[in-house]
Amino acid sequence: MNTENQTMVTEFILIGFSNFPSLQIPLFTMFFLMYLITLAGNIILMIIISVDHTLHIPMYFFLSILSFSGTCYTFVVIPNMLVNLLTEKKTISFTGCATQMFFFISFGGTNCMLLAAMAYDRYVAICKPLHYHILMNQKVRVQLVAFSVVTGFVLSLIDTYFIFRLPVCGINKINHFFCDMAPVIKISCTDNNVIEIVIFIFCVVVVFGSFLLILLSYLFILITILQIPTAEGKQKAFSTCTSHLIVVIVHFGCASIIYLRPKSTYSLDKDTLISVTYTVVTPLLNPMVYSLRNKDVQIALRKALGRT
Repeated sequence: MNTENQTMVTEFILIGFSNFPSLQIPLFTMFFLMYLITLAGNIILMIIISVDHTLHIPMYFFLSILSFSGTCYTFVVIPNMLVNLLTEKKTISFTGCATQMFFFISFGGTNCMLLAAMAYDRYVAICKPLHYHILMNQKVRVQLVAFSVVTGFVLSLIDTYFIFRLPVCGINKINHFFCDMAPVIKISCTDNNVIEIVIFIFCVVVVFGSFLLILLSYLFILITILQIPTAEGKQKAFSTCTSHLIVVIVHFGCASIIYLRPKSTYSLDKDTLISVTYTVVTPLLNPMVYSLRNKDVQIALRKALGRT
């Protein structure tokens, strides 16, 4: 590490989509509309679950928490991205960058853990239906959510602390549209591998760990479904899992491409496009999948519209 070249950085420049100046307005329009739909979808979903008593069951309790976390997750990144698409000075303060990274990783990690909790809920509902209300009582649900939130925020705090202790040598341009881990580490002037080990531990615990729990849950679910004698029974049991599976595949697919791969394969230009998927598209997918593919939510929505 060359200490002579270290400088005190007070702000960062987010390059993001600067390479496409002619697309700034179209991108702003597209992302703004998607953000509005995401906000509206998540808020409507939370309200419907809150006011309709038929949805006051563990599965929809977790879904409402996931919708709230997803709303916060997009709020951390998208508004600042939209502002930068309209302005020439695409800067973010040092403190603002650290805060954005902390909350982005926190809510991202929380979402992973919540998806694992929802998989466990499906496992109990299908594999142990007679004990469902005992095993998934209110105390257990609150504990699962609390564990998801605490794990996501604590590990995020550790990651953010180590990343922003890295020295920056003059170059304060981040090749991304928000302060993600890899782009910020890229501009540091140190060969210290400790931070990479810390990030790897975070990714293994949160991303791979929660995905492994989901796989185990669905393995037992599959075994149970195959033992159901009728095709109608099998289809009915599996239909309660399809929405969750779609969200899991998209969410963990993008997360694994970005965070669970060798350092030598990093390509920040390609990562920017992938990041759009998990910061804009995936949060939009959650309310759409759970509303369009879920009959209970559709019925509750029609009842609510009928009252108004």
